[in-house]
Order: sequence, then structure tokens, then C-alpha cells
Amino acid sequence: MTQSLLHQILDYANRPDPYPIYEELRKTPVHHEEDGPYVVSTYYEIRSLLHDPRISSDARNLASTARDPLAESAQEEESALPPSFLRLDPPEHDRLRRMTNRTFGPPHSPHRVDGMRGELHGIVSGLIDGIGDTGRFDLVEQFSYPFPVTVICRLLGVPREDEARFHTWADTIAASLDPDPDADPAERGKASHDARTQLGMYLAGLIEERRRRPGDDILSELATAKGQDGTMTTMELLSTAALLLIAGHETTVNLVTNGMLTLLRNPDVLQQLRADPRLAVPIVEELLRFEPPVQLVPQRTTLADIEVRGVTIPKGASLWLVLASGNRDPQRFEDPDRFDPDRRDIQHLGLGSGIHSCFGAPLARLEAQLALSELARRLENPRLLEDPPPYRQNAVLRGPRHLPLACDGIRP
Repeated sequence: MTQSLLHQILDYANRPDPYPIYEELRKTPVHHEEDGPYVVSTYYEIRSLLHDPRISSDARNLASTARDPLAESAQEEESALPPSFLRLDPPEHDRLRRMTNRTFGPPHSPHRVDGMRGELHGIVSGLIDGIGDTGRFDLVEQFSYPFPVTVICRLLGVPREDEARFHTWADTIAASLDPDPDADPAERGKASHDARTQLGMYLAGLIEERRRRPGDDILSELATAKGQDGTMTTMELLSTAALLLIAGHETTVNLVTNGMLTLLRNPDVLQQLRADPRLAVPIVEELLRFEPPVQLVPQRTTLADIEVRGVTIPKGASLWLVLASGNRDPQRFEDPDRFDPDRRDIQHLGLGSGIHSCFGAPLARLEAQLALSELARRLENPRLLEDPPPYRQNAVLRGPRHLPLACDGIRP
């Protein structure tokens, strides 16, 4: 029996290359299968909906008649930790995001990210120095994963040596974002609930310690800050810290790994980057369009009937926005399936848009730029050992689970 388009997107067999399926999906810009979500796949419609106040990020607004195992899982998790601001609507979302941003970016902390440039370069250099056997190494295990984990731990004030403790919790929580049709919603909800509970207990201990002895880190500032929006409750602080810890590395792992995979498939661009590290800026922007680390946003709900391209999406419906499909929409981007860092008009959806646009975008961009420029400069004749490489199960946070490479040596 022929699989539905939705099941084809979620089928692990299609993880290495979902883009032909997205092309088919765009023929019906608003795709709806019986008892399933409404799936929007074209650029202009996705962008409009990301800015539409009638679209809710709060799973509690999903109508009882709508079936979405992800929303059910999200509701199961609430007893562990309250929703992070990523899953809230204004005004609650705006208040928590403002309070978090005071510690992270302008105008209150304008130099926090850029001021880490030298430290980030040192972490990148150390990881490349430690690759060891250049005859075969895994870029994910030896570079793409430890780099952003080390960075977010330093930013938050989480001990790097505790990574082994929160790694499993983070993987379980990230997996709960994946709309796997074969997964048992109750079982997945319990696993995510347990992981969030354990992570919450771990973070609660760190927060209490920071309240007693504040340091120069985001966790300390969040735990002690008092501003125009007041202070976060303990539960709000826990859910925000969990969000920053997980989102602070999960997507960047994919961005760096997808980036290196794409460069190795486009050796002329890799050579240009090796000769001129400044090209990392446009290369990363094109990567965010061409191979976005977040492929789709599956947890949105309509607060009213909304007409999109002649289709009425009813109030309380589950809505999925396929960002990666919008980024390859030929109605928006010329020759969209070609990787072209010289592309001039590149307002991609790789970091979202609207009030829920990626909170850590400045950091993710800087990490990817430094990582890819140094890998291009220092790896001598790098080459893929498996193409396609093995991918993660997750269809939302799509990226290689391993990226086996070889090179002829490491330049100083």
C-alpha cells in the first residue's frame, strides 16, 4: 500500500533526502489527511502563519476532537515541568522571553555572545587538535556534539563534567518532538515526563547553589535578577533553564554536521572557504536555507478558523509548518535545490520567524561560522567515508547521527 505523504516524511528510510517528498507536498500547499494535522509547505504561507496571532504554540488550545500525539505528549509532560516560553503565547511568552533575553543579548547584555569569540575559537581548536586517528573519525562524536555542549554549559554555568548525566535526558526530550507515527504516545509521554523530572531536579540543585553563590553566568543572573517584569518563579526558571540547555546544543550539532556534509559534497565551496574564512558568513546563511537543522514545526494550534490558499483550517486544529519545504519553494527561491552561498536574496526560514524565532540565533550563527571555517582550514584533504551517513531518528531535528570522515592530516 502506498504510504501517505505525511508518513513518507516521517519514514526513517527517507531521512537522508526528504526533499523530493517536500516537492510533492508543495503541490498541495495545505495538505490534510483524515484525523491528521493540517500541513503547510510553501514559503509565503508558512511565513505568514508564523506571524499570525491566531496561531497558538500552547498545546492546551488543541481541540479535543483533533488528534496530535505530540500535543498529547506535551500535555502529559506538564506535571514534570511547566511549558517553556517556546510553548506559550503572549503575554506569558513575551514576559519570559524578555526576562531571559536580558541575560543573553542586547540591549542589556550586548556583548555576551560576541565576547565569547576568542573562547569559542579556543574550544574549536582544542577539539580539532584532539581528533587523533585521521584515517577514520566521527565528526559528530569528536566535534559537532562536544563543541556546542561545552559552549552552552559555560554560558549557563552548568558543569561540563555533568554532560553524561544530562545527555540521556536531553536526547529523550528532543525525541519527544518527533511525530513518529509508530511510537506509543503514552509510552513516549512517560519517558519524556521522567526525563524532564530528572533534568528539573538536577537544575533545581544548580539554581539553589547559584542563589547562594552567584557567578558570572546566565543561570546565576536568571536566579537573582529583579527587573520590570519581576522575577521568575522557581518552576519558570527550571523550564527556561531546561529549554536553554537542550535547545542550546541540539540544533547546533545538526547545523555544524549538515554544514560539513554539504561542504564535502560541494568541494569547490569548501576550497573557497579554506582560502577565505570570511565566506563562512554567507555559507552558514545558505546552509540554514538549504539544510535547516529544524525541518518542521509540528506543535501549533489555530485559535480561529483560518483560510490558507482556499482551504479553511478550523479552530482548534493541529498545524504543522514544514520550514525545510518552504526553504526549497521555487516560488520564493530561484533554483532552490542548488547550494549557492552567493545567493543574494536569502530570507530563509531556517531559524523560524515571528515571535518564536530562534532565541539563540546569534550564538548558533557564530558557532557554525567558526566551526566550519576552522574545519575547512585545518583538515587536510577531508573526505566522506559514508554517503549518505547514518541519520538520527528524529524528523524534526534532522541531522546525521554519525559523520565518518578521513583526512590526510591536521594543519596547525
